[in-house]
Amino acid sequence: MENTIGNRFISRILNKIEGLGGPMMNLAQGKINTEYIIKDIATNDEEIKDFLFTLGCYEGESVTVISILSENYVITVKDARYSIDKDLAEAITI
Repeated sequence: MENTIGNRFISRILNKIEGLGGPMMNLAQGKINTEYIIKDIATNDEEIKDFLFTLGCYEGESVTVISILSENYVITVKDARYSIDKDLAEAITI
């Protein structure tokens, strides 16, 4: 019985923690018409980082997924719309 109560307590705490900061996920896993804050650009490729930086995709900036067509993501960053592929969307950690 004590073990069951302890498991429920731990489960509740973990749910609250996920609700506060949210689980780490990338933009490809995001929902349409939901605004997210970019936490990191998770890639070792400097070319991709530089390209995303020129679009305004960097840590602390807000980004919204407008639509997903096949493996192309239409996003809004700083009042501008861009179409990026799935690889770029996966590199953006939200």
